[in-house]
Amino acid sequence: MMELLEQNETKHIQDGLKNLIEQTYLIEKEYKTLNESYISLQNFIQDIVESLGAALWVVDMSGNILLKNAKTSGFDAILNLIDLKRANQEIELENRHFAIKITTKEQNKIILATDISDEKRSARLVSMGAVAAHLSHEIRNPIGSISLLTSTLLKRADEKNRPIIDEIQKAIFRVERIIKATLLFTKGVHINKQSFSLEKLEQNCLTAINQYAFSKEIEFKFSGFKGEILGDIDLLDMVFSNLIFNAIDAIEEDENNSGQVTLEHIFKNDSHVFYISDSGVEIDKSVVFEPFKTTKLKGNGLGLALSIEIVHAHKGSICFQNKPKIFTITLP
Repeated sequence: MMELLEQNETKHIQDGLKNLIEQTYLIEKEYKTLNESYISLQNFIQDIVESLGAALWVVDMSGNILLKNAKTSGFDAILNLIDLKRANQEIELENRHFAIKITTKEQNKIILATDISDEKRSARLVSMGAVAAHLSHEIRNPIGSISLLTSTLLKRADEKNRPIIDEIQKAIFRVERIIKATLLFTKGVHINKQSFSLEKLEQNCLTAINQYAFSKEIEFKFSGFKGEILGDIDLLDMVFSNLIFNAIDAIEEDENNSGQVTLEHIFKNDSHVFYISDSGVEIDKSVVFEPFKTTKLKGNGLGLALSIEIVHAHKGSICFQNKPKIFTITLP
């Protein structure tokens, strides 16, 4: 009898252990499933956070960062500039503008920083362009009259006064070029493609050089300007003239008494490639193609910005490097 009771007791314990093991197994399985779901949810949330077009931080009331996305890289300093009590604000960091939106959730702060630098820049360019276009229209007629009177005066002037009138005409040419560039920039670039010779482009550049005022002795070297190209010769004239004038100005600002401007054309990989270099001062790459920004003493900040628009309208590309200073234009 005792033996039977012991057997029943043993069986009962074994059954209990078996049930306990099975329950433990089920709990472990459920925990594993729950953990996998939690990790999957975390990854899903992180994917959403990373897909945002803005930098995002989640911080606690002590300012500790609980969560952030990749777009916050290099911009954690934003957290030191914002007012956590204001839901909406705008700040500037390293010449970039950010719109800040702050939401409070369960004692935590969700901070969203959207880079609005391009929007700010576009708005600024629109307003500056409108003012520039208005001024250009106002100046255009008086300059036309002055140009006509100067041409008449040149015919009547003696040899002694001709150099003075030549300088006046060069100054008028410079103003007319700025007016033309301003109006073209504000209205937009529309090209009229036709086949023309590169010799014609070289000749137009030489004519423009003769109309430009400079004091130093500068050597101009053209090479490889042979054959035909398809494009808008008037607009491409403007591009190459702008680059040549920039080169002249850079040499004028240099400490040397003379300088050299080199323009080379080659045809490779079914494309026309032009290299424009000079011996003048270097250019700040950060503003080289930025409209209305210039590092030149005589610059207006439109020449290169307009040049890149013209080149892009031709389905081409333009790039720049310092040391040595070279502009490279590639056209189809």
